[in-house]
Amino acid sequence: MSRAPRRRPGSPRILVITGLSGSGKTHVSRVLQDIGWFCVDNLPMALIPRFVELIRRSPELRRSALTLDMREPAFLKSFPKAYRELKDRGLAASLLFLEASEKVLVRRFSETRRPHPLGVNQPVIEGIREERESLRSIRNIADTILDTSDYTVHQLRDYVRQHCDAGGEPAPMVVGVLSFGYKYGVPPEADLVFDARFLPNPNFVPRLRRLSGNDRAVVGYMRRQPHTEEFLKRLTAFLGYVIPHYVREGKSYLTIAVGCTGGRHRSVMIANALGEALRKKSLAVRVRHKDLKHS
Repeated sequence: MSRAPRRRPGSPRILVITGLSGSGKTHVSRVLQDIGWFCVDNLPMALIPRFVELIRRSPELRRSALTLDMREPAFLKSFPKAYRELKDRGLAASLLFLEASEKVLVRRFSETRRPHPLGVNQPVIEGIREERESLRSIRNIADTILDTSDYTVHQLRDYVRQHCDAGGEPAPMVVGVLSFGYKYGVPPEADLVFDARFLPNPNFVPRLRRLSGNDRAVVGYMRRQPHTEEFLKRLTAFLGYVIPHYVREGKSYLTIAVGCTGGRHRSVMIANALGEALRKKSLAVRVRHKDLKHS
């Protein structure tokens, strides 16, 4: 259910997110942040006027989101007036109210094992009912009311992008290409891991042992090996296929790890070459060599 808020052309956008605890407010804020909004969580009510002035003076904050809820002691008493003032100050303000069914909220709190903000000394169900009743008047002034009971996190993300007037394109996904040595362990941050240990090891070539995959002599040696180019070709093609799917799923950072025994020669050379190939696909790429300092 929604109704279009009154907006003044060219005014800074501010989306106020509120609603029931456990209904997805934090996730909505994160999605907005990923697509370029400036987001603030649980700002004290007394600071809202200063926040508004900051928005009006800062062109880079033309789209801002403010999450407010029952964690702020003055929220129930002060919010209706504060929200009216947001609109009166010339901002294109809108209010998104999130809710979910009692059954779903109970399940979510059970899964996360977090106490309900109003259920510290009472069962979660009682906290949910008390909060729902307390927020009824704020719900009545919302521009958009969204019931997230049947939403997965992916569906909620898509809703935010399509229906909350997020505007603009999502920030480009950053691809991290990381070389490492298996003797030091697989990097825990890796999303995809590829093993380059099947390639000939420059460490066994005396003139190359003290060099690294950053050096021209090692690169030349690796390029002359019969399987290096084919490996890079197939790896680049595979990543060219899967990366757009990661982007579509809303992933903002993808870490591709390439390993060899010590993280000095093969993985470094392959990581550099892979980073260069992915940049040619207009991707934002950062190459890092995790274990080069160890060897």
